[in-house]
Amino acid sequence: MTEKQSNISNGIQTAVDKRLQSERMKTELVTNVSHDLKTPLTSIISYINLLAMEEDLSPVARDYVRILENKSACLSEIVSDVFDIAKATSRTDINLEMIDAVILMEQVSGDMSDRIEDSGKEIRKTVSAENAPVYADGKRLYRVLQNVIDNALKYSLDNTRIYLTLTRTIDTVTIKIKNISSYEIKFTLTERFTRGDEARTTESNGLGLSIAKSFTEACGGKFEITIDGDVFIATVELPIKTKAEE
Repeated sequence: MTEKQSNISNGIQTAVDKRLQSERMKTELVTNVSHDLKTPLTSIISYINLLAMEEDLSPVARDYVRILENKSACLSEIVSDVFDIAKATSRTDINLEMIDAVILMEQVSGDMSDRIEDSGKEIRKTVSAENAPVYADGKRLYRVLQNVIDNALKYSLDNTRIYLTLTRTIDTVTIKIKNISSYEIKFTLTERFTRGDEARTTESNGLGLSIAKSFTEACGGKFEITIDGDVFIATVELPIKTKAEE
């Protein structure tokens, strides 16, 4: 029996080691491919910009150049997002520091005020804590909040409100953004390249919530999507840290 238990333990350890090796190989592949794509893509964008500067282009040709500018910008954003996910998954380039989640949420909300106003949507914000110290990467956590707010602005139903709340307990700080979706949600939205509405023809690449999930986990937190009918709730939960625990 002891020998069988030892064999089981060794088998589990071998399976775990193989899984970790596979994850590392996938991360390295994505990182290398994303990096290799940046150089030719930069050259393509540069040549498109040079074409756009030509004064003797016909109206039709100028329209084509404008389309190329939009598509190349979209591709550049996708490559950058995939690269960011790979780094977050591998826990590289993560700079943890003590930050206040309350201040960070106010900063993100303020920086996005023009975007919020242009969307025509109303955000109801509730902060029930004076402070919420967390040990996280400030830039990554900023991107998390930016992505979930931007997602709500893009895909919430017109003439409805978006609710942004921050609460804390002794151990955790929880940030939630809740909105009513403008389309029926049928998919797991944190899967990479997944978009909730297959009929959408926007330039969205489906990476926003996946990035939010990867960055939250890289900061030691949890990211969860809850769907109740057409109500969409994104939840970011991070452990409270004191200076002594840093």
